[in-house]
Amino acid sequence: MNMKLNFLRKRNLFFLMATLALTVSCSDDDSTELTPEPTPEGDSRWITVAAARMGENPGDGNGGTLIYSVNSEDAKDPSVSIEPFDNGFIVPSNRTARLQSSEDGNTIFNISYAGETGGNYTKYSVEGGQNFAPAGSEISIAPYVGTAPRWIKLFDGDQTGAAVYVSTENVMDDNGTPEDETDDTYLRTNSSMAIVTLDLENSLIKEFKEHDLSLNDELEAQGYYIGRIDMPVLNAAGDKLYIGVNVRKVNPETLERERNYEMTGSKTIVLDYPSLENPTVITSEVGHGNTNGYRSINAFLVNGSVYQANQGDPEGSHILKIDADNEYDDSYDFNLDEALGVDDAYILAWRPAENGKAVVAYRHAGSAEGVAGAQGYFALVDLEARTAERIDEIPYDPDFYLFQYQGFVVDGSEIYVTQAPVGENGNIYVIDTETGDVTQGAELVNTEGSHFIGVF
Repeated sequence: MNMKLNFLRKRNLFFLMATLALTVSCSDDDSTELTPEPTPEGDSRWITVAAARMGENPGDGNGGTLIYSVNSEDAKDPSVSIEPFDNGFIVPSNRTARLQSSEDGNTIFNISYAGETGGNYTKYSVEGGQNFAPAGSEISIAPYVGTAPRWIKLFDGDQTGAAVYVSTENVMDDNGTPEDETDDTYLRTNSSMAIVTLDLENSLIKEFKEHDLSLNDELEAQGYYIGRIDMPVLNAAGDKLYIGVNVRKVNPETLERERNYEMTGSKTIVLDYPSLENPTVITSEVGHGNTNGYRSINAFLVNGSVYQANQGDPEGSHILKIDADNEYDDSYDFNLDEALGVDDAYILAWRPAENGKAVVAYRHAGSAEGVAGAQGYFALVDLEARTAERIDEIPYDPDFYLFQYQGFVVDGSEIYVTQAPVGENGNIYVIDTETGDVTQGAELVNTEGSHFIGVF
């Protein structure tokens, strides 16, 4: 029997035939008529593959997001073939969906990104294959943080999500004449942060706060400001929330945004939790890149400390450490350039297991330029030893694009990833972080110009 996407055994023949009859676009009504896969038993869990369809350009992911779930046993089976672009569940989102999953893999959380449904929170029970049953009620966070919010699920037992947004405005003095405001002098750029926490279980707003953010006077006079924020994470005590920061710069003379400028020390906003009050900004003396990440979680609590990646560091990406005193530990110096023996390493996404070993998706100065951007790689990292080694058992291609990568599954010491060049087939791979062993898993069937953005 040729095990395509459905991979189902003979006992599920009815489900197989029903699925083959579906068209590419599957409605919620279609999925409710199918017989769902049984919940995984024993040590197995759901592995949900996420696929981003091309919009106008290869690899842009703007054509929508589709998901399809298999159990972990089949995810590790290279004879299984998965085709989410043909039979997946379409996740509501105008562009690439911002997905999160419960720790056990049984629930998918989504907040639509942009468009008419932008800012809508929905969640689904994972039932196998293309079956994702709506769970609970929908709620919009758009009134609080806009229709394209940056959001993340906090690691508090799947109870809370946090979404953030920042807007900016140049502040000028009033020395100019009413007829010629160009005589006004630039003072600083003010950054206004909005943050909302969301009860994921009951679909309720928990807290909402707005704050003005500032850097020191010297940096602000030069035009530096907080231009983007993302990736909140709780500290070990559960009383502080850390938010990653992207620092930008405007030319004080022309008010034009600068692109090439000296990076500041990596920064993080610290807020009281759950009140979301009393924002402060802490600065690393080790890293000099941004800490907001992009599509994937950028900071994690491991053994009582928060480990955070930075991006755009002129010395190559670092993994930074924030200790229980809610300050950067500048004695912890983990530079990926040095660890990997490359130049200009850039951490695109990463995920640690509880043992302090992590899988990092990255690019570097030697990456080939592919159809959608720079070629990506995976590395196995030891946070305590501060070592990193490229995972050579995973095949790499110039069109293997990881900039939009979102999801890793951690199951004990194992971490699941997806590998497929833009528009080409690939596989799930499972890395045993204790031994370094790599297992090639199920085939991922791609379609023209599209790519896979991870597993959940």
